[in-house]
Order: sequence, then C-alpha cells, then structure tokens
Amino acid sequence: MSGSIVSKVANTGNNPFLKAVALISTIAGSISVSIIILAVLITCQMIFVRFVLNHSTIWQTEVIVYLVVAATLIGLPYVQRLRGHVNVDLIPLVLSSKLRFALAIFTSILSIAIISVIFGYGLEYWYLAWERGWRSDTVWGVMLWKPYLALPVGFGLLLLQLIADLVALILGIDKPFGIEE
Repeated sequence: MSGSIVSKVANTGNNPFLKAVALISTIAGSISVSIIILAVLITCQMIFVRFVLNHSTIWQTEVIVYLVVAATLIGLPYVQRLRGHVNVDLIPLVLSSKLRFALAIFTSILSIAIISVIFGYGLEYWYLAWERGWRSDTVWGVMLWKPYLALPVGFGLLLLQLIADLVALILGIDKPFGIEE
C-alpha cells in the first residue's frame, strides 16, 4: 500500500487540551499494566495455594476475572492513543484528501456517539450496583459496584480520547487516519 504514515501515536501539537488527554490516557495505560501484573501475581499465588499447599481458594478466581476486565477497559484510551486497534485503511488510502477528511470526521463522530451510549449505560449499571448494594453470589460476595466502576471509567476515558482525536483532526494537528498526502 502506498501512503506514508505520519505517526502511530495521536499527535498533540502544542495544544494543552490534547496534551492533558494524552497524559491521562498514558496514565490509564500504566494503571492497566499494573492491574495485569497484579492479576498475574494473584494467579501465581492461587496456583501455589491450590497445588502446593493443597488448600481451596475463595476469592482469587473472581478477583482475577474482575482485574482482567478492568485492565482491558481502563487500557482502552491508551490503545486508542497509540492507534493500536485493528485498522483497515484501504478505503482512506484511495480517497482524495477532502473525502478522507470527511470520512475521518464521520467515523470520529460515529465512534463518539457509540461510546457515549456505552458510557451512559455503564455509568447507570455501576450506579444501580452501588445504590442497591449488589453483591456477587459467590462465597466472597464482593460489592459489585467496585468492579463495575471500570465500565464508566474505561469508557469515559476512551470517550475523552476520541474527543481529543476529533479536536486534533479538526484543528489540523493530526492527519485523517494518520495518512500524509
């Protein structure tokens, strides 16, 4: 494919809003990595307890599941900032610069709309779990608002990164689909 890629990372220029969002997304990525490391450590502890000490585990499996889901959701804005999602750029490569820009604006607005809906439902779901005191139906019985908090946080931060991407596109700081002329 012809067409040179400007950068795989979202450009911020000297825009303070874009730099702040980039910092927040990077921090979210670091938190996500830390959560994955914690999940791996708990997995190792669980293996040791079950197979070396021959004891049962109560909370480990549930925590690991919640941690991996949280790491995935909280890592979303960082992956978006790095342009790490699967991307098929065949159509943008064959379009003129004006049509490429229009397509980038359209897909950005559509992405923002979809993630806004998911964020809204995630926030509502988290609030219901908190307000009603929902607990998991396991022996450990964790308060479900705690793991469910990853829904509005992850999708809220992704929404913020998508808005920053749109702003960078409109201001000409980032190229549509990262493709130079």
